[in-house]
Amino acid sequence: MPNEDPEKMREAMKRVAVALKDSDVPFALAGGYAAFARGGPESDHDVDFYLREEDVGQAEKALGRAGLQVEHPAEDWLVKAYCDDALVDLIFRPTAMPVTTEILGRADMIEVDSVDMPVLSATDLVTSKLLALDEHYCDFGQMFPVARTLREQVDWQDVVRRTGDNAFARAFLQVARDLDIVPPGQS
Repeated sequence: MPNEDPEKMREAMKRVAVALKDSDVPFALAGGYAAFARGGPESDHDVDFYLREEDVGQAEKALGRAGLQVEHPAEDWLVKAYCDDALVDLIFRPTAMPVTTEILGRADMIEVDSVDMPVLSATDLVTSKLLALDEHYCDFGQMFPVARTLREQVDWQDVVRRTGDNAFARAFLQVARDLDIVPPGQS
């Protein structure tokens, strides 16, 4: 079981980011730590990075050289890396939103715990989190703090357009509008 110690997870995040940067692998911090980098709550599970599928091999080599253990889980959309017992997911095919050069190009360079790294745009971050909602995982309680914290950074009209086929995303956005989390006129 991965370690959920925030200090160890931040250390793993920094080691992976530095290894990927040193090897010129295009990537972006994603998931809960991307929200954290943008002012949201700190993740309590793992660290996620997005990269293009064609860069996975180069990333694996870079992480191996940096002393991380790389594993291939049964899921065919990510690779797992361990920094000691802290888990880092390298995601190349998230739900309904493949990682592209364009998505990585929209990332902002942000200093995260003393390391400059590309961080997924707030709009792409919220979109990816909403697209991951389904009948097996639909925890609006995890989404509200992220949406509330990032609300001014998000292009809500783009989020609505890109998540329109997901009933769970539509439901979340309606509740977020009703609670004034989504600014008026933005969705």
